[in-house]
Formats: sequence, C-alpha cells, structure tokens
Amino acid sequence: MTKTKNEVIRIIPLGGVGEIGKAMYVIEIDDEVFIVDSGLMFPEDEMLGIDIVIPDITYLEENKDRIKGIFLTHGHEDAIGSIAYVLQKINAPVYGSKLTIALAKEHLKNLPAPHQVKFFEVTNKSRMNFNSTYVTFFHTTHSIPDSLGIVFHTSEGAIVFTGEFKFDQSAKGKYKPDLAKMAQLGEEGVFLLLSESTEAERPGYTTSEIVIEERLAKYFHSAPARILVAVYASNFIRIQQVFNQAQKSNRKVAVVGKSLEKVIDIGVKLGYLTIDENTLIPITEINQYEDDELIIIVSSNQGEPLDALD
Repeated sequence: MTKTKNEVIRIIPLGGVGEIGKAMYVIEIDDEVFIVDSGLMFPEDEMLGIDIVIPDITYLEENKDRIKGIFLTHGHEDAIGSIAYVLQKINAPVYGSKLTIALAKEHLKNLPAPHQVKFFEVTNKSRMNFNSTYVTFFHTTHSIPDSLGIVFHTSEGAIVFTGEFKFDQSAKGKYKPDLAKMAQLGEEGVFLLLSESTEAERPGYTTSEIVIEERLAKYFHSAPARILVAVYASNFIRIQQVFNQAQKSNRKVAVVGKSLEKVIDIGVKLGYLTIDENTLIPITEINQYEDDELIIIVSSNQGEPLDALD
C-alpha cells in the first residue's frame, strides 16, 4: 500500500469485458491516468467491410495530458493490436516485457506514431514510481512467454491485473508463473482483482501443454501425408512444440502467413524460439519433399476471417 491517502480511484473498461479481444482498461488514481493493454478484436461475421475493431479512446483523448503510461500484459493481438492507432492520438510511454515491447514496435512499422514513442522494458522485479501510486509486475503463464500481471499499489490495497493467463504445473522457463509473488500480494491485501482467462466460467481445467505435445508427437510420427497446423501467429508455445516434434519426426516445416513469419523471426532473434535451421524451409521448396516429410504451419494474426487459411 502507498503511505499517501488516495482520494480518487476509478477503473474504466474500454474493451475486453465479455468479449474476446479489444482489451483496454483505464485506471485513474487521483489526478493520474494509466492504461492497461491496447488490444484489437477481429470483426464478427456481420461486420462487413471492417478489418479490425479497436476500443473507443475518446475519453483518453479528452484526458491525454493526465496519461502517465500504457502498460502491456503480453504480446497477443488482443492486448497490443491497437497500440499503433492509440499512439497516433496519445503521446504516452509504453511499458512491457522484452518480447511484448518488440512485438509492439513491429506494429509501429506499418503505422508509425507522429511523435517519438518511449518504450520501457520491465520484468517481474521492476518497480515504477508515480505521484499517486507505484507499479509492480509478476510473471504469469500464457501461450506466449514474457507475460506479466500488473499491480497498481494504492492506499486501499493493490489493484491487480492478471492479463490473460492459465495455471499449468508443467510450465517452465519464461512460461513459469511467479506463484510466490502472487501469494505475497494476497497477504498484503488486494483491493481489486481483474482476472482474465478465456472460458474460465467453464468447469474443469486447462489441458497441460505436456499432454498437448505428446499428442502432437503421436500424430507427427504416424501421419501418412503432409500435416497442416493452424495456430495463432503469436502462440509461441505451440509454434515451439511444432518445431520440436517436426525435428524428432524428421519432417521439414514451411510457414504460411506474414504475421507468423514476423513473429518467428522476432522470437528466434530474441531467444524465445529455438529452431533448427535445417528444419525450417521456404514454402517455395515444399515440392522438393515427399508429403510425409512435410509440416505446414498456417496462420494470420488471431483467426480473422480473411487469413492465410483462405
């Protein structure tokens, strides 16, 4: 908790509540405004002529002088996909993990901001101090590494944003959650928990990634023909599993989809993906191999209608 009494604490969701995508929350603490996530949503079937859906940021434009930062929980499109559009209207620093910042910067290559954007890489050990609050972070488990929960510490207790997450006891490395820090936050006192987990209202639990990879291994070794794998472009854990099992089953992997190609390039350069150079081949070379020697990963961003599967 902060020692100074906070007079105003206000949480305003601008997207992401009761829908898949378009995540954006506004946190007002006294006279300072903070933004958590800047996502997009892909159009539903009836949204003819619409490419993407982004949050209505009118309120942010009206209060842009009070905005202290945009905090990103992870690198999926539903959390960072509208960042370039928001930065066209708002001049604010962006905080996120190393991978999340790299993916956010990629968005600005197509729609650069009219001003110099300041990016700050944070980890689960970082602490950012502001007049009304201080902000800390903790690791969570998701299908993309470097995912972070974000905590705004107030005089009333902690405001905790989990970002989209799951629990998986098999999670390791950059996917491992910071359970000790979560427990510590609970002991210190949580004022408000904003928890996001797709299909969390369904009973049961999420299948462990170990089980999923075992099934991939089974089918990759037994399939008599070429294999097509459809993934979200930023589903790093699935992409890594495909390459792991492709190498073990002596298959080559070709990639279809510009978004997926960019993600793999960033992931390899930053060390978040480990890919054997002899396993990955250009799509133009698939005719040089027998069908039972091939895996083709097909994707665009996050399941939009006009993606590479068309």
